[in-house]
Amino acid sequence: MARYIGPVCKLCRREGMKLYLKGERCYSEKCAYTRRPYPPGQHGQGRIKLSEYAVRLREKQKVRRIYGVLERQFSGYFQEANRRKGRTGEEMLGLLERRLDNVVHRMGFGSSRAEARQLVRHGHVHVNGKRLDIPSYVVRAGDRVELTEGARKFKSVLASVGGADKRPVASWIDVDRGAFTGSIKGAPIREDLNEPEIREQLVVEYYSR
Repeated sequence: MARYIGPVCKLCRREGMKLYLKGERCYSEKCAYTRRPYPPGQHGQGRIKLSEYAVRLREKQKVRRIYGVLERQFSGYFQEANRRKGRTGEEMLGLLERRLDNVVHRMGFGSSRAEARQLVRHGHVHVNGKRLDIPSYVVRAGDRVELTEGARKFKSVLASVGGADKRPVASWIDVDRGAFTGSIKGAPIREDLNEPEIREQLVVEYYSR
């Protein structure tokens, strides 16, 4: 699966808020959005009035960039959520939240989703005792996630666990950071998904236009 490999700080500036794409740097004074809170480019500081379509497009782009997925895959999540009985927006966020790379990040083993994705892709994550290297794997209630013995000694993992208290804790995940393990208690709770703020209804309206 392809992925974005460009400068991620520009994405935060383009969306007009912190997307927490660079881990600990986003919480420091070095954060690019803190220093330059306006869109990149020579016209970034000009006054721009967005149309209704542009507002919905920007919200879709923002959510897609938060979870690190490209357009085709993101559209697939929406289509799957649209087929389900619940509210489409919340179902879509639930699918994105239960991606394995996001779960590893939520547990505090990766300071960013990109870092957690790399742990998964390199085979450092086990699910229910078996190695799983697919970042898009959707975990289910009762699944047990743990890092390999080797990954527990990585400096990046230890630093991420040490700074995990700065990040919001997901109530639907039970994690023991000392043992580098965690389990899924149930479905994601919408109230846990407010950093950064997401307006999923605008995404639904974008795809329903």
